Amino acid sequence: MSTMTTTLPDTQIARRAMIDSQLRTSGVNEEYALARMLAVPREDFLPADKAAQAYIDRAVSLGEQGHLAAPLFYGKLLLEAAPAPTDRVLVVSGGTGYLAALIAPLVGTVTQVSAADAADLTGAGEYDLVVIDGAIEQLPEGLAAALADNGRIVTGVVLRQVTRLATGRRIAGQVNLQPVEDLGIPVLAAFAAPKRWTFA
Repeated sequence: MSTMTTTLPDTQIARRAMIDSQLRTSGVNEEYALARMLAVPREDFLPADKAAQAYIDRAVSLGEQGHLAAPLFYGKLLLEAAPAPTDRVLVVSGGTGYLAALIAPLVGTVTQVSAADAADLTGAGEYDLVVIDGAIEQLPEGLAAALADNGRIVTGVVLRQVTRLATGRRIAGQVNLQPVEDLGIPVLAAFAAPKRWTFA
């Protein structure tokens, strides 16, 4: 008499495939970024009914709870962030905690806040690096002020209805974000720009 057994998918294999087919082919080849993407199981940050979507090449929406962005966004973000062991890092969460888990072993300290809380933040130059898990239409003054002088920020931005990865530094009290490349990035509603009235 034969018995049927079911085995769960090998997520280590899925992560390897993600690295080879999504990250390396798009220019993410730095060992520290690939090592972190391999080490952190994406499915651990999704509800059970979404776990099967953990390694697809696009974002997984969690409704009002947020999102898990595509692997390529996180890989590119880690490259642009260039995290250092002494960095004090602020992570603006997209709702899952995945980005904080990726970056934590690479830096000195990590503080995670929700997008809603970050939009109302009153900063005082306490962070060397701010990373935002999503695309923003505007950067609130309080969040910019959380960066130390010459501190870095990596985020997605919405420019003319296209999402792009962007980086910037705080210099002389100002942060100017420079687009790096177009990427599919979930938009964070908490950072929406005020609507402008138009007249017909």
